[in-house]
Amino acid sequence: MNISRHLALLVFFTSPAIAHAQVDWAKGVITAPGIGLADRHAPNPAVARGPSRRKAEDAGRTALAAELASLPLATGGTVGDKLADASVAKRIAAAVEGAYAISAEPETDGSWRVTMALPVEAVRQALTGPRALAAGASDTGPAAVVVEGVTGKPSLGVTVGGVAGAAIWVKSVPAWAKDAPRIKAKAVKGEAIDADPGKATVSTLFVLVTK
Repeated sequence: MNISRHLALLVFFTSPAIAHAQVDWAKGVITAPGIGLADRHAPNPAVARGPSRRKAEDAGRTALAAELASLPLATGGTVGDKLADASVAKRIAAAVEGAYAISAEPETDGSWRVTMALPVEAVRQALTGPRALAAGASDTGPAAVVVEGVTGKPSLGVTVGGVAGAAIWVKSVPAWAKDAPRIKAKAVKGEAIDADPGKATVSTLFVLVTK
């Protein structure tokens, strides 16, 4: 499925998706199933598998595109509200086009069942544009920072002490982040989490631990 078709889906989505996508804020990924039925006119299942795999992945991308529109923004509203901006819609469509299969199961008749995945961070960057460092700034900093005491529900576009970076929302600190620097959230207002970011940069992953 090409980007222009995704763009049409994102801007003019009015019908329910073929399959339902799921957002895992703790892992920072959106997933959606896709099914590609085999061409009954194909001479055998092996010949049918190539086209049906592409159809399955496109179906998953269609479900992802529909789900993205409802993702909440920290500033209020949803991703769908931003799609009137053609440049944003084009970047979102390109992000969907870049979704990848994390599982794929062939059927004996040549059909496929796949699960497509898209990082939440890819959506955030599609909304804001590529990450950019201020003049003279460095991206050398901690790979991850744990932010404790965060209130509110998961959303896209939060900042921590004025730093806009990738973020995941968790109830407890994952094992892989146990040694990461920890800071306390003093208050949360809209997209802004009031906290001392320390040496965090726009390349830092913020692990937001909710109360």
